[in-house]
Amino acid sequence: MSSTEDENLADLKEWWSRNGKPLVTGGLLALVIVFGWQAFQKYQNNQSQGASVLYQQLLETTLTPDGKPDAARVSDLAAKLNSEFGGSAYAQYGSLFVAKVAVDSGKLDDAASELKAIADKPANPALGEIARQRLAQVLGAQNKADEALKLLEGDADKAFLATREELKGDLLVQLGRTDEAHAAYQKAKAALSDEAAVGGLQIKLDDLAKGDA
Repeated sequence: MSSTEDENLADLKEWWSRNGKPLVTGGLLALVIVFGWQAFQKYQNNQSQGASVLYQQLLETTLTPDGKPDAARVSDLAAKLNSEFGGSAYAQYGSLFVAKVAVDSGKLDDAASELKAIADKPANPALGEIARQRLAQVLGAQNKADEALKLLEGDADKAFLATREELKGDLLVQLGRTDEAHAAYQKAKAALSDEAAVGGLQIKLDDLAKGDA
């Protein structure tokens, strides 16, 4: 224990001897609140560090140089994150990786289950939007485009508007609703910079135009 800590402890003991033992004393209550808050903050920091370590291990396991992650190891790490830090952003990002591995393995039902759990109770709005868009992609791959479109109803944050509208366009094309798809692609294009709008999105617009010709 440092000399400063020794002094603080001595001061606390002296304060206690002067003020007696009633537990409802205002000063004591304040001390309980302060020390309790400090302990909670320390606990939160330790929790965050523990989640960060697990998440880093999950990243390294998933994003392998050869592009072939150990699916069992990814699942184990994500399960540990959920067990110890369930509901946190770290745990939900871990579930996104599990969903990715499941999609890569052709296990679309498993991926949908992981993504739906995040979309239903996201740790933050960004995670909720990412999970909804990825779930919509999975549903589209399962020939459930109508169900996928329902996930994309309502307003989207500006940062996610382009990807959401492009995804809606893809689903509408899948359903043969080309006029609506064209409108969605145009909205996506309008939400992008001129440089970003000339890539794959423009190709999709051009393909629709050829189909109308």
